[in-house]
Amino acid sequence: MMATRPASTTIPVPTGDGTVRMIDRANRYRRSRRSELVIWWREIDRVLLGLVLLLVVIGAIGVAAASPASAHRLSTAQKTLGDLYFFWLHLRWLGLGLVVMVAAAMLPRDTARRLAIVLAAAMIIGLVLVPLVGTPIKGAQRWLKLGMTGITLQPSEFLKPGFAIALAWVLSWRIRDPRIPVVPLSIGMIALVGALLMMQPDFGSTVLFIGVWFVLVLMSGLSVGRIAASMGAGLLVLVLAYLFYPNATHRIDAFWTGGSDFDQVDLAMRTLRNGGWTGTGLWLGWRKMALPEAHTDYIFSVIGEEFGLVMCGVIVLVYCAIVVRVLLRLLDEDDLFTLLAATGLTAQLAGQAFINILVNLQLFPSKGMTLPLISYGGSSTVALLLGVGFLLAITRRNPWLSRAPSATLGT
Repeated sequence: MMATRPASTTIPVPTGDGTVRMIDRANRYRRSRRSELVIWWREIDRVLLGLVLLLVVIGAIGVAAASPASAHRLSTAQKTLGDLYFFWLHLRWLGLGLVVMVAAAMLPRDTARRLAIVLAAAMIIGLVLVPLVGTPIKGAQRWLKLGMTGITLQPSEFLKPGFAIALAWVLSWRIRDPRIPVVPLSIGMIALVGALLMMQPDFGSTVLFIGVWFVLVLMSGLSVGRIAASMGAGLLVLVLAYLFYPNATHRIDAFWTGGSDFDQVDLAMRTLRNGGWTGTGLWLGWRKMALPEAHTDYIFSVIGEEFGLVMCGVIVLVYCAIVVRVLLRLLDEDDLFTLLAATGLTAQLAGQAFINILVNLQLFPSKGMTLPLISYGGSSTVALLLGVGFLLAITRRNPWLSRAPSATLGT
């Protein structure tokens, strides 16, 4: 038998001066991968990434501060949770979420769009399954248990980034053909999602999804008349929800007249005020020990007690800086899909943040909504960082092209 000739480990590469140099395949591959990473690092919005990572760090410290309160409340005679139980769990989910964020941020824009659309479709199927086989937790049926792993998935959390991008994709169709009824199609999408969420019930997420839909429809060039009609329809839906949807009735009544939900919000406000301007110091707050969801819904109040109102102000400013940064990034963007998708993802993140903050400030009915990138969370943390990854992928741009004069770009 003839011996098989081993594959060559080197390849010829022209050097530009008429000669050929032999380069090792492995070294060429490593250089190629390194070049891709360098290009990716130059193209992504590093300022936006820095702001997001700042919130993540603040969140990790906040969860460490809130973990003892939640651990003590959830400990039983059979099982005692350590003071930092939720902090260590949060770090694990955070590590997974950061890996997912980087992986999503490295995707080409078109690939990120396709993946988000598939994700949205899968999570809508998940929402359909929730009332049938979902796992009820704390009076709400919003989670799906993944086989025998014991891990629960909340489809509505992963639907948020997928829905924003899928809706932007549908609304951008009008550029190709103005006759396509993109607004009625978008109304059908939000009606389906809203109906599935109200069945759980999840009134807070429904409000957030409707808000994102309204922002994107407004950005897509809706006429003034239709804007007024949409606002009137939104007000009508809110009135009907109050009259015929018990979950909305309960939360709104508790906000205006008092009740168990209002008592929680009032306690959160008292916790927030207890820290004053500079806070009591890490693990020195005592009002947080009475908060029912210190590490999730009311972590903003815990941060206020232990790190002061100054830190709360910093958090608000960072969220505002994220919104402003994305808007500045989109100032010279001429692709409608990119404009709408980035706006939708930012509106979803900022909207959830300010709803949570307003609840903690006793200015909004209790929603059971976490503070994005700061609160403890499992699938919600991964989903939020996935949304950030999509945002970084969609807003990527060549820095050299952005600096070039328009004449050199052929415009």
